Amino acid sequence: MNAREARRMAAGMAAGEKDEMTVKELRELLSEYEDDRVVVLASDAEGNNYSPCCGGWSGSYLAYSTWSGEMGLEKLTDEDREAGYSEEDVINGVPALCLRPVN
Repeated sequence: MNAREARRMAAGMAAGEKDEMTVKELRELLSEYEDDRVVVLASDAEGNNYSPCCGGWSGSYLAYSTWSGEMGLEKLTDEDREAGYSEEDVINGVPALCLRPVN
């Protein structure tokens, strides 16, 4: 059993349920729309609040559940150290892309 399967089991998810999207799947979804369409993020699965996407960054994601987790650095570079990051900011998770909402 890999780490993803263990997270899914701990969260009580069935094997066929979808809990995350890959960059490949996001590209496929985005290819269906015009390039000038605004990207908006929902604050939750029920769509209670929305905010425009204003950027993103890549790092490491460690899921605590199917709906919550932590993002951090995949590795600490000299540039990261100069920006004030330390080994404590490195997370042993899966490579991820984090899209950032305006608010």
